[in-house]
Amino acid sequence: MMWRCVSELARRRRSDGVVDTMKVGFQYLANISSLTRDRQRCSNMYATSCATNPEILSRETSSSEMLVDSFGRFHNYLRISLTERCNLRCQYCMPAEGVELTPNSELLSHDEIIRIANIFVTSGVDKIRLTGGEPTIRKDIEDICLHLSGLKGLKTLAMTTNGIVLSKKLPKLKECGLNALNISLDTLVPAKFEFMTRRKGHSKVMESIDAAVELGYNPVKVNCVIMRGMNDDEICNFVELTRHKPINVRFIEFMPFDGNVWNVKKLVPYAEMLDKVRQNYKGVERLQDHPTDTAKNFRIDGHVGTISFITSMTEHFCAGCNRLRLLADGNFKVCLFGPSEVSLREPIRAGVDDAGLKEIIGAAVKRKKAKHAGMFDIAKTANRPMIHIGG
Repeated sequence: MMWRCVSELARRRRSDGVVDTMKVGFQYLANISSLTRDRQRCSNMYATSCATNPEILSRETSSSEMLVDSFGRFHNYLRISLTERCNLRCQYCMPAEGVELTPNSELLSHDEIIRIANIFVTSGVDKIRLTGGEPTIRKDIEDICLHLSGLKGLKTLAMTTNGIVLSKKLPKLKECGLNALNISLDTLVPAKFEFMTRRKGHSKVMESIDAAVELGYNPVKVNCVIMRGMNDDEICNFVELTRHKPINVRFIEFMPFDGNVWNVKKLVPYAEMLDKVRQNYKGVERLQDHPTDTAKNFRIDGHVGTISFITSMTEHFCAGCNRLRLLADGNFKVCLFGPSEVSLREPIRAGVDDAGLKEIIGAAVKRKKAKHAGMFDIAKTANRPMIHIGG
């Protein structure tokens, strides 16, 4: 039965032509034994992989083998996009003309999200992050959090949000098991906020940051995408947020996605950002990072909080990557910057059981590349807008 479903689904293609999700996905199943051999051969070639670190080595249970790629990287972190919709229109995330939204019937339902998440958690994922679009505008967000936080083995249920409606919803979300939080904010100037997001709401985001601190989230992570000529003059103002509050400001290098008009001239490299901080603050000390951290973390003398830099463009961290992505339409993506996707929604609705889904997931993970193509090649590669992928 499963293979009849596979045969039918493999003929389906996305109409937008960006990725051939089903054909590629089910070819993985047909070639899974050869992929396993490739994994064994390639694992000796990737000298910079963190697979030699015991914290990243594949687990010895057969279920967790699904989450180990051909370079020995164990993926215990799943990012789930709950919606493509958003109440902001950030310039680096969405083209000015907007994006074509997937019909609701083609988005994952509540039950499908929980089913897929359970497969990942029982296989070894212990951290899930909810993204969007804007996850807080999904009407069943509290119920999703409640069910996900109840999955045995899940340690961290996090969310990345723009904070516009968060302050009112956060107490209930915390009750439902949300225990980690990132709030996106790219400027501390209200007028600039409206220009960058094409919407009002700066004060609401600040209220949400304060509410998160008051509710005991520690740290409250604030994501800030730095763009030259736009907000690079505010780096030290953001650092000041960490002086008296348990806030971790995360400065993110500007990354290319479809429709965000990326240009290397807009990129402010990590080294330049750090140099600006060092020029204005004494006692800037590098902290010990976990091998799978995406951020380079620092503390500053006299500050309660910390600062971090996410250096995807100038100093990639692919060797320690432990992240996978489930998009709102049910496509599974193993690399943020790679165009390859595999549908999990289609096989679910065709009746494929959990064992079959694990084969599809495992085969896709095995095809994950050693590293992304580099910022200039990424900029030329067809990918989705960030609003579709999930922040």
